[in-house]
Order: sequence, then C-alpha cells, then structure tokens
Amino acid sequence: MAGEASAHMPQVYPPECYFARMAEPAAFDWTLIVAAAVVLLELAGIWLALDAIMRNRTPQGTIAWALALVLVPAVSIPFYLAFGNRRFDAYVRAIRRGQAGMRELEQAVRAALAPHAPARGSPVQGMCAALERLGPIAASGGNDLDLLVDGAATFESIIAGIDRAQRYVLSQFYIVREDGIGVRYREALLRARERGVEVCFLYDEVGCLEMPDAYLEPLREAGCRIGGFRSTKGSNPFQLNFRNHRKTVVVDGREAWLGGINVGDEYLGVAVGMDAWRDTHVRLEGPAVLAVQLAWSEDWKWASDEMPELDWTPHRAVTGANEVMVVPSGPADQFETCTLMYMHLIGSARRRLWIASPYFVPDEGIIAALQLAAKRGVDVRLMMPGRSDNALVWLSGFSFYPDIIPAGVKVYRYGPGFMHHKVLLCDSTVAVGTANFDNRSFRINFELTLVAEGTVDEATVRMMQRDFERCRGASLHDFERRPWWFRVAARTARLLSPIQ
Repeated sequence: MAGEASAHMPQVYPPECYFARMAEPAAFDWTLIVAAAVVLLELAGIWLALDAIMRNRTPQGTIAWALALVLVPAVSIPFYLAFGNRRFDAYVRAIRRGQAGMRELEQAVRAALAPHAPARGSPVQGMCAALERLGPIAASGGNDLDLLVDGAATFESIIAGIDRAQRYVLSQFYIVREDGIGVRYREALLRARERGVEVCFLYDEVGCLEMPDAYLEPLREAGCRIGGFRSTKGSNPFQLNFRNHRKTVVVDGREAWLGGINVGDEYLGVAVGMDAWRDTHVRLEGPAVLAVQLAWSEDWKWASDEMPELDWTPHRAVTGANEVMVVPSGPADQFETCTLMYMHLIGSARRRLWIASPYFVPDEGIIAALQLAAKRGVDVRLMMPGRSDNALVWLSGFSFYPDIIPAGVKVYRYGPGFMHHKVLLCDSTVAVGTANFDNRSFRINFELTLVAEGTVDEATVRMMQRDFERCRGASLHDFERRPWWFRVAARTARLLSPIQ
C-alpha cells in the first residue's frame, strides 16, 4: 500500500533543479522556418515564371522555364537568374540610349557613309533598307575584300596589318589562348606599341576563362588598354547568359578583319589532340571599316567606360569593287537582327543558297524558309561538320534531316577535320561572320556579320566548291538506319535547342 501511495504522489525536486530547468532554452522549432522558405521560393518561382512568359522568347523556351520555375523553384531559380534573360537590358541602357554620345556617334557614322551608299537596286542596298532601322547598320560601296581561308592565311594577314599600323589597333576576340599563335599575336601588338601605336585589347571573360592573367601582363606593362567584356556587370550580378562572340581587328580605321577565327593553335591545325580546323575570315578595306569600328566601340564602351580617340573619316579602297554592309547583332537589339538577316537572305535566294555552319540548330521559321527556298527551285545546300566539338549540337543536326531533305535541301557532312566557318552564299551575295545557325547566335550572343556583293562572290564560290568536294552527301536513310536509341537521342537533343 505504501508503495502504491508513493507512486501517485507528485515528485518533489530540490529548488536548484527548478531554476536550472527554467534556465534551459526552449527547443527551436524549424518547421515554421522551412515552411516559410518553401512558400517564399514558390512565390519567387511564380513571379519569375510570369517574367518568363512576358519576355519575348520562343514558345518552347517559355514553357520549359515556366514549368521548371513553378515545379522546382529551388533548382530552377538560380539557373533562370544566370541564363534566363534574352535581352541585355543593362547594355541597352548604357549604349543604345545615348550614354556618352554613342547615339550621336552612330548618326555621324551613317552620315559619313551616306556619300558612299551602294547603287540603288543592288542586293546589299535592298537588304540595308530592310535592316538599317534595327540598329547601327549602314551599307557602303568602294570596299576591297580578301577572303582568308583557314588560320595560317588569316593570322599572316592580321599580323602584317598590325605591323602597318600607324595610329591605333583595336583587337577583339572571343577566345585568346597563350599558345604559339597567341604569343605571336601578342608580340605583334607589343611591336606596334613600341612604335607609339595605341593598342586596345578587348576579350570576352567567359570565352577567355582559360587565358591566364600572365598573358595580359606584358600588354599592360607596355601601356596597352585592356577591356574584359562580361555580362555580370550591371543590375544582375548573376547574369551569365550573354557572350561577346565577335572576332575583329581594326587598324587605323582603314583596315578590318572579321570572321570565325579566334586566337588559338587549333585554328592552325597544330594544337595537341585537335584535328585541322576549317575556317574563314575576311580582310576589309574601305568605308565599311567604320561600321566594324562602331560595333567595336560600343562593346569597348560597355567593358571599359571609356572611348579612345579614333579616326571616323571614310577611306575608299583602291579598287572599291565590293558593296558591303556590316551587321552587328545581339541581345541588346529590340528585334532579333541576326534571325531577320538570315531570313531575308534565304527569302531572297533565286538561284543558289549555300550555307556552311558548324552548329545547325535552327528554329521553325528558318526551317520553313529553307523548305520554301528549295521548293522554289533554288539550289539549297547545307554543309555541316562530320565531327564536332559539341556532341549535343552534333546530335541535334541529324534530327533535322526529315524536315529539310524531303523538301529538296541537299545536306553535306564535311570530312577532314572540324568545319568551323560561318559562310552563306545567296545568289551573288556573300555573308561571312561569327553567327551560327543556332539559338545562341540568333538571340543570345553578340555577333558580327559582313554581307557583301562584288568580286568576293567568285572567290567564295571557288572556296565552297572545294569544301563540297571534301564532303559526304547525307541522305534521310543516314538518319533512319541509325539505331533507335540514336534517333531518340537526336530528337531529345533537339528539344534542348533553346539552351544550345
């Protein structure tokens, strides 16, 4: 009985135990914090999904981003902040709205080129009329062009031009490597600087991630101006989506080089583990150099917040046998300039349309334009690499065979090495530049394309005919005979085209 009674009596603790228990902190309940974080993430995902819907993008990209942001916001929000934007608003505010007189400079360049305008009715003049309202685009006659096939000819021409420089050299490349040709290129710039020539060196910070800072030290010590182009500058420090894909050199406002070649030994076919790269660049002399210089100036202003003193007087070339329009394009444009340029060229073709592109992942509009051109009886040929440095893009290319080959588009796969040049021949109009036939070039990268009519036509025909001789013709059977898993992989890769 006594044991039972004691079991029901309250237990008594010494007084010090009560004070000790009162001093113990209450157990922290994380449930409320986690729930609040989940709610906030979901609200942020919904808000950004609405942002994705309201921005001008492809339907596939809009659907993909909206679903990801709503269903898995914790994973998709960081990616959207880094890669989701299609319009470079900070660049627009800094450049396109007239900061530091850039708008006045654009108008001055157009006025300077007006007396050199192409002949009325020429293909370049007609294209310029369609595109000149999109940005700092102007066409001019009186230009000489040299088509530079592959890296050896290109760098021989560029370095010789730098050695001729008397006032300034403007350099801009997406990739610069500290290898054999990278050192030779730097030495040419240093020689120019020793002569008192102003040297401005602009590079893309993402494309040049592997370029050591030690490469730039001799240039800095010699007094060269250095500018790194980055998209994280501005209101969104997480924005990694945009690249400056342009490759240009300007000497004294009289000569310019542009095309698909970066500064690296792989473009000479001597890099370890690399096959020979097939690429094309152009040397330009004449009034159109000012248009290249203007595009460089806008990029330099964004990267460095300064503007060197340059020569803006147009200089007519010796023979002046080519009419040229320089088309800068990028995510700062109000409209998709690169897409509209290619659509105009494809729609203008009447006899032939030859296209060489290392990355062929077009949208439905480009596919429809190619189909229509083939149905009009145009000789439509598409050259793609047999081997690529991008497996996803290479796979996607096969998935387009059923769309274009039955329509009459002839597809060729380049055999020796890696075909990297970006060339389009529309009847007698030539386009050479940095833009690929893919979503990134159409909408995300800063690109630069030269469109020309004149003596460059014959040289381009000969060059592309030699390239076609090194190709293997592709057929629809080449895709259909592949294993089922390859066809699935190709179709799946194509679904990812908005991020390629």
